[in-house]
Amino acid sequence: MRLRYQFDLIQLIRNFFTEQGFLDVLTPPAVENPGMEVHIHPFQLHSVVKNKITPQYLHTSPEFCLKELLASPSENIDKVFSLAYCFRDEPDSPIHRKQFIMLEWYRKHERYEKIMSDVEELIQSCLNSQLPIKKDLMGQKFIKKTMQELFQEILQIDILEYLDVPSIKNLLKSYPDVPVPNVECEWDDYFFLLYLNKIEPEISKIPMLMVYEFPAPLSALSTLKEADPRVCERFEVYINGVELCNSFNELTDLTEQKRRFEEQNKLKMKLYKYQLPEPLSFYKALEKGLPPSAGIALGVE
Repeated sequence: MRLRYQFDLIQLIRNFFTEQGFLDVLTPPAVENPGMEVHIHPFQLHSVVKNKITPQYLHTSPEFCLKELLASPSENIDKVFSLAYCFRDEPDSPIHRKQFIMLEWYRKHERYEKIMSDVEELIQSCLNSQLPIKKDLMGQKFIKKTMQELFQEILQIDILEYLDVPSIKNLLKSYPDVPVPNVECEWDDYFFLLYLNKIEPEISKIPMLMVYEFPAPLSALSTLKEADPRVCERFEVYINGVELCNSFNELTDLTEQKRRFEEQNKLKMKLYKYQLPEPLSFYKALEKGLPPSAGIALGVE
């Protein structure tokens, strides 16, 4: 029954998107660059061509391939999704494993607020189905809060006043129960020490939560908010305290994209003693021009 339920759920999700005119895409799992995220680790492959070892990786996300499709003038694709296995070299846990099914979708010429609506409609569609999904969420509505609002409500502080390492490190001194390492850390490390220990235990009490407008140092591949560049335009969804998905208003500027990749690659070397090759195919696609777009990655299992 478990496998039948999984297959039925996957078909339900496919139907949800294809009925809205999305193109269902299978992307190659072996790629030159698996993704840019510093703390996500790929599995490396080795391809021998003319006695030369060329490294490849199992993708941690189909993001780059999907964006290449959106940027292709010959394909004329505006809405695309992928529902397939991704691979991440991280410890297994009750809610994580090394290979897992991930749903990722993108909308060209749309902002991430439209993706927010997609998430709400998709989850409601699943809950309204005949599948044996936990019905404790029936009738629940998403609560939407900015990251700034969460910190103000739970800790009575404005996290946007602590956007550099010295200030957030000093802030952590106010919380002696938060374990802070004796070595110097990056801003996001200090942020997540505070977030995981003080914020997440409280938001786990909210059945359906959407957190948006993250502090700018967590921008990754998202745009900064024009009206307030202290925050970036991304959101995450939590169901009963479990992070389900991560969405960006997509960065489309090639120069900025390269700058952020270089920063993240330096940090990966500093923290984990390895680097990834540049995503050259992705860069070539962006040279053609990626229009304003929004996308999201959602863990199906």
